[in-house]
Amino acid sequence: MSEQYTSLGLMSGTSGDGVDASIIQSDGETKFEVIKDKYYEYDNSIYQEIHNLKENIHSLKDLNNFASELRNLERKITLFHAKIVKEIENNKQINIVGFHGQTIYHNSKEKISNQLGDGKLLAQLTKKNIIYNFRKNDLKNGGEGAPLTPIFHNLIATQLKLDLPVCFLNIGGISNVTIIGGQGGVNNFTSRDIGPGNCLIDAWVRKNSKKKFDKDGLLASTGNKNEIILEQAQELFSNRPNQNKLSFDINDFDVSFARGLSLEDGAATLTDFSANIIASALITLLSDFKNKNFKVVICGGGRKNKFLLERITKNITKNIIIQQIDDYGLDGDFVESQAFAFLAIRSLLKFPITFPETTGCTKPCLGGDLIKN
Repeated sequence: MSEQYTSLGLMSGTSGDGVDASIIQSDGETKFEVIKDKYYEYDNSIYQEIHNLKENIHSLKDLNNFASELRNLERKITLFHAKIVKEIENNKQINIVGFHGQTIYHNSKEKISNQLGDGKLLAQLTKKNIIYNFRKNDLKNGGEGAPLTPIFHNLIATQLKLDLPVCFLNIGGISNVTIIGGQGGVNNFTSRDIGPGNCLIDAWVRKNSKKKFDKDGLLASTGNKNEIILEQAQELFSNRPNQNKLSFDINDFDVSFARGLSLEDGAATLTDFSANIIASALITLLSDFKNKNFKVVICGGGRKNKFLLERITKNITKNIIIQQIDDYGLDGDFVESQAFAFLAIRSLLKFPITFPETTGCTKPCLGGDLIKN
């Protein structure tokens, strides 16, 4: 019997509103068991600092110009994570912590993916083995540094004995898909980012109200999309350079094309824009499969936006069936934090975490820096 490890995964997504924490047990390869999931909301000062900096950082030069502010924020974020480790552990013997950190800038062309989080300080404060910098080695080996969750999606599909082929659709700030049982790929799976998920809707709501996001899509559902603006935005996206890009940063998109619309009309237009991109990508990526019905298992915070899901469903073909991952007994809010707990175990065992078919790297790549205690 292969050795089991208890791992804590800490994930703060592009919404920048808090940290998802998951404790799992796994051998890093064939099975996993969820022990605990919990969400920890950032205090308002950290939340505001994250989004203020992200709105000002669009290049390597910006990273240098805001270096002092980034160091200060990184320390606050690390201290916040340290408190989580101590609170959630509760006498559980955690072997390893997978520390994703808070993405502040991602540009695969420049081979940069900046996640705020001091692994050495976290190890010092928690007395735990920490693995962080998950994206660095993939970027060094020609990959885009994202998506990182496909190997875990593959394990979920195997453990749940899902009929193949199957597609996992994660809607976070950015939307990404993993197709399992498709053509080629290690263990027969492929993955890529497909465009905006929540990022444009969230940014619009933050800029035009005191809310952080459009809960359940209620704002968008009361607005009217602007057809002319929507058509122009879709044309720009369709004609964008780097059509084969496998990963996106939220800074690859902005809400300026909706300027001048009301809060509700802007939310409606941006929701339709995001939904159309997601639906179009699903139709294109799944067009090679001749299955009568192709199941898309959806996870991430975007699955809670009822209006967004309604718009996606309206635009997909009848043979694509969307189903919540929650229907299988997994909480869709915590798939990514569970994934980073799993990736930490794989990193500890020197198993690859990214593959040519998922990030475009030149060979299967190890990932993550280990700080031992």
